[in-house]
Amino acid sequence: MIIAISGAGGFIGKQLTIYFQAKGNDVLSISRIDAKTSVAEVVSQLSGVDVVINLAGAPIIGRWTKRYKKALFESRVNTTGKIVEAISLMDKKPQLLISASAVGIYSQQGEQTESNFKLADDYLGQICNTWEMEAKKAVPFTRVAITRFGIVLGKEGGMLRRLLPLFRKGLGGKIASGRQGFSWIHMYDVIQALEFIIENPKASGEFNLTAPNVVNNKKFTRMLARILGKSAIFQVPSFALKFLFGEGAIALLGGQFALPEHLINSGFQFSYPDLKSALEDLVDK
Repeated sequence: MIIAISGAGGFIGKQLTIYFQAKGNDVLSISRIDAKTSVAEVVSQLSGVDVVINLAGAPIIGRWTKRYKKALFESRVNTTGKIVEAISLMDKKPQLLISASAVGIYSQQGEQTESNFKLADDYLGQICNTWEMEAKKAVPFTRVAITRFGIVLGKEGGMLRRLLPLFRKGLGGKIASGRQGFSWIHMYDVIQALEFIIENPKASGEFNLTAPNVVNNKKFTRMLARILGKSAIFQVPSFALKFLFGEGAIALLGGQFALPEHLINSGFQFSYPDLKSALEDLVDK
């Protein structure tokens, strides 16, 4: 199988590349698609590909200046649009497009599933919604799966790698009230879920890539500290994050309780369904 990945150099993309190559697949990295990239170039990159995994997007955490908000939008929506247009023009089309999104599409109030949800009304929610609509334009041409990522926990990068040095020194703590949702998933389950979608020809539509046992920020903080044998008495105040990141602080102060209803109903089984087992696997004590 030939798999093309946009964002192959990122935290998730690197691990997917290693995994699928180890299983004998050819994995191609789609070079950065920007305003100067023609659709013809994208068609050329996707020639002969069986599966496209679209992970491209500028990091959410940052100060959301007008310029950075434009980058957040264009790196997701415009990139996806060019990939979809390229697929529509190809004689031999890929069998599947997996296009990333995020649980940030959901409201922060109450549990959210793919079939029972409320959309967020903030900028991040608007980006995710537009991002998904762009990907769904490929439905007439190929099978499409939208993967709404929660917080991916892994040894190789992401939030956990940033937090561990602080927690090991006993400087960890909750963010603001700590009551905000913390929809997480182990990197191994991310990879397994994506492979499950690829191998299941009936798998299409939206999938929450989150573990079935969602916690809040306070519970995550306590569990990580407990596993490390440290205290976590500090608190990051909301005003400090707003001062640093402005509107972008919502990415840290907010959070969703998103459940993987579609994956579970499709027969997927999580290797790390609870936070304790996930962190024990990932954290070197």
